[in-house]
Amino acid sequence: MSGLLVRPRIRPRIAVVLVYTAAMCMNGLDSTIVNPALYTIAGDFGRPLSAANTVETAFLVALAVGLPVAGWLGDRFGTKRVFLGALTAFTIASAVCGLAPDLDTLVVARAVQGLAGGLLTPVGMTLLFRAFPPHERMKLAKVLIVPTALMPALGPPLGGLLTEHLSWHWLFFVNVPIGTAAVLLGVFGLREHVEGPEGKFDTVGFWLATPALGLLTYALGFGPSQGWTRPAVAVSAALGSVLLVAAVLHQVRAKTPLLKLRLLADRVYGSASALAGVTAAGLMGVLFVFPLLYQASLGASALDAGLSVFPEAVGLMLASQVVDRLLPRLGPRLLTVPALLVAAAVFATLAVPGVAENAWSVRGLMFLIGLVLGTAVLTVQISGFESIGPADMGQAMGLFQIVRTLGGALGIAACAAVIGGGHVTEAAADPGPYRTAVWVTAALVAAGAVLALRLPREAPQPPPFDDEDAPPGEDLAADGAPAVKG
Repeated sequence: MSGLLVRPRIRPRIAVVLVYTAAMCMNGLDSTIVNPALYTIAGDFGRPLSAANTVETAFLVALAVGLPVAGWLGDRFGTKRVFLGALTAFTIASAVCGLAPDLDTLVVARAVQGLAGGLLTPVGMTLLFRAFPPHERMKLAKVLIVPTALMPALGPPLGGLLTEHLSWHWLFFVNVPIGTAAVLLGVFGLREHVEGPEGKFDTVGFWLATPALGLLTYALGFGPSQGWTRPAVAVSAALGSVLLVAAVLHQVRAKTPLLKLRLLADRVYGSASALAGVTAAGLMGVLFVFPLLYQASLGASALDAGLSVFPEAVGLMLASQVVDRLLPRLGPRLLTVPALLVAAAVFATLAVPGVAENAWSVRGLMFLIGLVLGTAVLTVQISGFESIGPADMGQAMGLFQIVRTLGGALGIAACAAVIGGGHVTEAAADPGPYRTAVWVTAALVAAGAVLALRLPREAPQPPPFDDEDAPPGEDLAADGAPAVKG
């Protein structure tokens, strides 16, 4: 019948939410699920633990390498195509990891996972934020919190459970059915958006920024445990820093940069990005150091220490409900500043002598950290992109993820440095250095409260003529036609 409008069975916005959540849950889970199995993997392959650690190093370094080019790829080839391509690669690499006959194969497949994961996060967020206008993004708090908070927290206990009762191979096999289903749903449910980048690909920026992030991630990951003077770490830190400075200088001057650093000049987005880095440093730092303090104070096992921080994930889940209800009423600034100040106070309380010795106090404080800091983090993540238009969304997401990733790595490195050199994996008899490191994380979060003063007072408001020009029966926000520009 001519003129008949045929709609897909799955509404594009529902498909975006489902595919994004599935993909990010896989990515978030894989960032932590392998840690408890490293001893077993080393034993199965007859290799030392130091060699098995390259499984995680390969993932993290490759993830950092994928971030700089994610925005450009999404704009050039389409966010749907790049996202589903990365998700397919991640799923296939997961199967290869599970079937790996030797450690070298596992490390290479794990690097492919990391590279695909580095593309998934910013491109997936771009898909999500392009599907929902600013005034509707407060609804996304419940979606964003699951992969970013619950999955990484579930990783260690789930990894230990699967390794003990099945085998470490299932740490990767669990991704295959989920990834396959998500790819199929995305093929039929997602809409394409090709922004079309201006000018040619920034080859110089690529060869400066990509190795810079990879080298710095390697140095920050291994410097505290192996020593900053070890040749591989020292060279990576020095060369990565030089390349990063050169990359920034080039991006500022280039006509068509790989990373649009000019976006950071925007008051709201720039402040939100800085806040993302600072809060990631504080949160990742305290999640790294507090289990060590818990073991030093109580002589608890590593599993008990890991479970002690799990209530933080429960608090984060509740934070999604808080943001959804309070952000429209209070606005970003009034919601974020008090939340960060309370979070800093809770962090500091963890460092008070006698607190870590009480298991229920620890659980309660960890829950509060998830609730108040999660409220601030979600508010920043949702409101920080209010002033970013669709054309710049891919670039803005890439930059945001780079800043947050480096912030988390710096927070862990700072805490490890305070603890003292290369013995961060061993609980010392004296909990003093660990308490000092927790104080450092509290100071980082408190500094974030100052940055939060630059956030807007008011929450995003719907446009005055929202969809009023649409023909009868049309829902432009939900089912708009494929957006192709350039």
